[in-house]
Parts: sequence; C-alpha cells; structure tokens
Amino acid sequence: MSNLYKTIVPGSTIGIIGGGQLGRMMALSAREMGYRIAVLDPTPDSPCGQVADVEITAAYHDINAIQKLASVSDVITYEFENIDHDALTWLHEHTYLPQGTELLRITQDRETEKTSIQTLGVPVAPFQIVTEEAELDQAVQSIGIPCVVKTCRGGYDGKGQQVIRNTEDVKAAYPLLQAGKCIVEGWVPFEKELSVIISRNPNGETKTLPLAENIHVDNILHQTIVPARVNQEVVEQAYSVAKIIADGLGLIGTLAVEMFLVGDEIFVNELAPRPHNSGHYSIEGCVTSQFEQHIRAVCNLPLGDTTLLTPTVMVNLLGEHVEPTLEQYELILSGKVHLYGKKEAKLKRKMGHITFLGEDVEEILQDLSKLTIWNEKAEVKG
Repeated sequence: MSNLYKTIVPGSTIGIIGGGQLGRMMALSAREMGYRIAVLDPTPDSPCGQVADVEITAAYHDINAIQKLASVSDVITYEFENIDHDALTWLHEHTYLPQGTELLRITQDRETEKTSIQTLGVPVAPFQIVTEEAELDQAVQSIGIPCVVKTCRGGYDGKGQQVIRNTEDVKAAYPLLQAGKCIVEGWVPFEKELSVIISRNPNGETKTLPLAENIHVDNILHQTIVPARVNQEVVEQAYSVAKIIADGLGLIGTLAVEMFLVGDEIFVNELAPRPHNSGHYSIEGCVTSQFEQHIRAVCNLPLGDTTLLTPTVMVNLLGEHVEPTLEQYELILSGKVHLYGKKEAKLKRKMGHITFLGEDVEEILQDLSKLTIWNEKAEVKG
C-alpha cells in the first residue's frame, strides 16, 4: 500500500478544490506547517483564496483550470463533496490525489452511502429509494410518518430535503424528484446527535477527535459541545463505529461520521469525507486540530495527538448573527472568534464561528444563554 503513496514535505504546494471556509482553515493550518497553497474556486477572492499563494478562479468542471491546479500542486485535496466526477477522475489519473475517488463516489450519493454503511454492519435508519411521485407515496406509507425525504445527490444544511410530519407534507416533497432520485428515511427518535471526526494516513495510522455533541437549529449546526454529555460506553461505541467505516471504506484524509444516539444504540446518519463544521472546536480545544490532522494525513505524515485540552463549546455565526449589540461584544470576545471573509451576509449563511473554552461545558452554556444574537434575527441581505 505504501508504495502507492509518497510523503509530501513542508515547502511543497497543496492544491485545494473548493475555496470556502473549510479550505481556508485547511490552508491556514498548512501554512503554519510550512506548505504553500493553491486553490480552485469559481468565486474570486474566496475565503481560501484570500490566504492562498495561487488562486485559480474557474468552474470546478473546467478541465483547463483543473490542469492548471495540478501543474502547480504537489498533492491535491478537497474541501467539499460535490466535485465534478470527470475532473476528479482526471486528477486521480494524472496527478497525486491520495484520497482517490472511491470514497467521494460513495458519499456523493445517499443511496450508495447508506448501502455501504449497511454492508459494514453499521445500523442506519430504514430507507427506500424513489424516482417518481407514486413511489414516494408508497415509500412514505411503508416507512411511516414522520420521515424525511432527501435528494440522493447534493443538498446540505437542510437544503434538498423535506420533513414529512403529516400526509399533506408528502406533496411538498414532490419537487425534490426534479433533481433525480430521492431517499425516504425513517425518522429516528434520537436523544442526542453526535459526530466523530476520524483521520487516517496512507500507512493506516488512525486518530479520532473527542466525541462531539451537536445541536441543530433549522437543520443547521448551531452548537458543538465537547466533551459530549454521554457515558463512556457510548463514547467507545461511537469511536468503534467510526473506525469500522474508515477502515471499510479505505479512508485517506478525514471523515466526519454523523450519528444519532437512541437509548444505548448508535445509528449513522451521514458521512462527510473532509473536515466538518462539528470539528471546528478542535482548533483551540485539542492538541491537534482537524485541519492540521487532515494536512498530516494527505501528506502521509505521522498523525498528531488529539487530546482535548479543555471543555469547549463552538457556536456558528450565520448571516443573521453578524450585528450583535455593543453590550454583547464583551461575552463574544471572551471566546475565540473566527470570521471566514465572506463578502455578503445572507440569511442562514455560515459567516464564522466562535469557540468558548472553560472548566465545564454547563458553565459555558449558562454564559452563552445570556447572548441573544442567536434568538434575534438581524436584517441581512438575501
């Protein structure tokens, strides 16, 4: 296996497909380690482009741009799943893409993702694949209400999905079929949403970040709480599930495994083959952040220590949160503020995050309850 891979040493150039905040934080970690950065993104002056050495502004399917990225990079990685398949295949065949194409192929489609997880013996919610309205009606009846309808490809932060709470909601899901096949998933009556960020290098060395507890609002991650408020048996089960998936799918790089906790049983919800919003806390909270770990993994370096340094709560800043009152700034600045450099604040758009550190997560959460910016929607464009 190791003969197929090489070690990318500091001073080399890392090419990143995608110029969003994940790419930006990857780039910042890589720069601290002595690497140079090239990025491909359709938007000029993207969050990652602002901190890159080479910024290529073009569509992801532009083969000339893909070739240019390859020509200036010693290794290629990516910050999001929905990459053009033909472009990624060309990169895999003509340049160094240690993550390969198979894991991305699996996770780009919810049908192949769910089936692959099941094949590894890991529980998921019951599901059916549908391509037309009659099939959707039948699947909802078979799986039962409540349930969730999602497009099999694309969609994030609540986009491309419809929760079915009653029979009237079924018709509201019909437009999703215009995007292609959809998946109907049974509703999981979870007690907590959890996630494990796991990284693996080509030599098979594997490390997980501390288990995270996640709270979503309007299908968008609001808070990540670490350590997760669960017992040690759940922690070990979550780590075991993540490692089964990472090994079974041949992970190189970083994988986020989103989970539901029901009683003492874990169901896997979704996978993301990259650093993840729920791992942002690790920048200040852990010895090695998810972004540094990802760079280490794709460059075939030894992985870093992931010990949690202190209880941590990460809170997302969305477009409607960017204008807190003066009275709130003191508490906000008691945390570690990360702004992503996006030019326009839009409703529900991730503009940054704040990490709060303390001796106990309950004390941190109590302090955060004094902040009203997460309960009041500011005026934003869009």
